[in-house]
Amino acid sequence: MYLSKFRTSTSVQWTTRVALGAGVLALAACSRQTPVEEPVRAVKLLTVGASDLNAQAEYAAEIRARIESRLGFRVAGKLTERQAEVGQRVQAGQVLAQIDPQDYQLAAQAAQAQLAAAQTQRDLSLAELRRFEGLRAQNFISSVELERREAAFKAADASLAQARAQAQAQGNQAAYARLQATTSGVVTGVEAEVGQVVSAGQPVVRLAHDGPRDAVFAVPEQAVMAFKTGQAMPAVLTSTGQVLKGRVREVGASADPVTRTFTIKLALDASEKLPLGATVNVQAGALKGVQPPVIKLPTSALRQEGAGTAVWVLDEAAMTVRSQPVQVGTVDGNQVVIVSGLQTGQKVVAAGVHVLTAGQKVTVYADPATAAVTTASAPASAATGR
Repeated sequence: MYLSKFRTSTSVQWTTRVALGAGVLALAACSRQTPVEEPVRAVKLLTVGASDLNAQAEYAAEIRARIESRLGFRVAGKLTERQAEVGQRVQAGQVLAQIDPQDYQLAAQAAQAQLAAAQTQRDLSLAELRRFEGLRAQNFISSVELERREAAFKAADASLAQARAQAQAQGNQAAYARLQATTSGVVTGVEAEVGQVVSAGQPVVRLAHDGPRDAVFAVPEQAVMAFKTGQAMPAVLTSTGQVLKGRVREVGASADPVTRTFTIKLALDASEKLPLGATVNVQAGALKGVQPPVIKLPTSALRQEGAGTAVWVLDEAAMTVRSQPVQVGTVDGNQVVIVSGLQTGQKVVAAGVHVLTAGQKVTVYADPATAAVTTASAPASAATGR
């Protein structure tokens, strides 16, 4: 009987354990959750298209004298004095620098001595000609002898003229040892110092002439064709904000060999009192045709992907998005210029790009304001139908 009771108790425990195991399995089966599908997000789209780059250009220009001379000595020599300093205002004829004139003064003295000798020889030939003319009048000499004396006089007269010219040239050489201002203006540069030996024509002083001023600036190759001589352009003086009327006076004929830019000179009205070297901002306006159309996107459409930049492109057939790497060029206002990676006609996600994943399904976002207008107009249409 005891064995029967033991078997019954063991059977009950086993049955209980099986029931508990089945319950646990049932509960586990009931607790399993079905995978949550990724939500379909509404996105704002824009269609990729080519448009003109904003050519509302503004160039920083420098005020320069319309005429600027690089003054140098007309003879070579050692620079002994330099009175001119950068920024100094000078008057016409004022001495700017001097070289050692001793050699030229000695040459001028030698020329004067030759002139005196030539003058004496000419006077002697003239006196001899007069005396032979008297002898010929008395038939004491032949006409041939008289002609010989006339030829000697003409030669002496020519030698005198030559000596006079040489003396004047040597005197000029001595005077060229002083460098004088050709006109009134402002010294804008000094290119030689005292003690330096300069050659003839070597620039020593840069002089900006008084008179009209130009705004000078450089433009790239793709923009130079938009500037025409006589074209009106305003300029704003940076220091005071004064607006100046300008007109294109000169367009560079060739590009700078280093920067590959072209120089534009803008003539400014009533500019005689403008300070040299001042900065003005030239408003070039809308220069049509400066660059070919480009693809532009708002900055909100861009995202970082690895070491590069990418955008989400819509697959209209599956209504999913895929990542498209792009190369960004310059910035144009609140947009960026896309150099490569996109083609016109593609649809790109314009906002909320950081919450999307590759292959995610999306719907086109409908503007609530537009929807409200459509909803509000519907009853009115119904009422009209009635």
